[in-house]
Amino acid sequence: MTSAPSPKDQQKRKPSFTAPALSCDAHCHVFGPAAVFPYAPDRRYTPQDAPKEALAALHERLGLERAVIVQASCHGTDNRAMLDAIAWRPDSYRGVAIVDDTFDDTALQALHDGGVRGVRFNFVKHLGGAPDMALFGRVIDRIKGCGWHVVLHLDAVDIVPLSDMIRRLPVPFVIDHMGRVETALGTQQPAFQSLLELARREDCWVKVCGSERISRYPFDAAIPFARALVEVSPERTLWGTDFPHPNLKEPVDEADLLDLVARIAPSGEERQRLLVDNPARLYGFTT
Repeated sequence: MTSAPSPKDQQKRKPSFTAPALSCDAHCHVFGPAAVFPYAPDRRYTPQDAPKEALAALHERLGLERAVIVQASCHGTDNRAMLDAIAWRPDSYRGVAIVDDTFDDTALQALHDGGVRGVRFNFVKHLGGAPDMALFGRVIDRIKGCGWHVVLHLDAVDIVPLSDMIRRLPVPFVIDHMGRVETALGTQQPAFQSLLELARREDCWVKVCGSERISRYPFDAAIPFARALVEVSPERTLWGTDFPHPNLKEPVDEADLLDLVARIAPSGEERQRLLVDNPARLYGFTT
């Protein structure tokens, strides 16, 4: 029996899975173009440009109608590329920003008016590690009145140590990429069990994306983790492509990632919640 070809050996294709109407890619990025929206001077990586037109072309190929554009660290607190993309398609795009103490109430309102519904903080070691926690606390206090949430990008080893802090957050929180758990350690590993405990909370949302970050093609090892999260938190799980996959060592075809949804959410009801209803509720899309 021959194995399936790796994405690097095949051209990009349309997925076998047909997403429900109004499905949302709840985790994707736009990068640049650098000539218009320069990258941050202190960035940890420099991506290839992936402007809004490339994102729209991807979604047309996949059959996705909505998107949440997550500000990535390479653009720092300059959210203009993300805001420009949302303004291009304001009814179907929302955003998650990166902010700091320089953002006053007027600046936060401008982000909200531009379609932003949350802020993101990175704790991942290779991207610079944990933020200044005093700054983190001040930003969280500032966004409480906005009706926003905070997106947490964590390494698996940090889930248990940070769980107490996360539980005390006064705003809803979203865990990126299934907490970047190590699939080789199995679903009983303390990090994943701690993530499941968080996922049971009504203020916790988890993105069951990032299969290409925690497993190798064809990503079978990620399925038990994503499936467990959907079962524990059917109304607060989200899915996304992570396009254009910054810092990923091997190429990936997003069609392969979308096809995983058929296994992550086997029933039509589960797929409707994961791809349509849940992101619509969190990000204020009109159904």
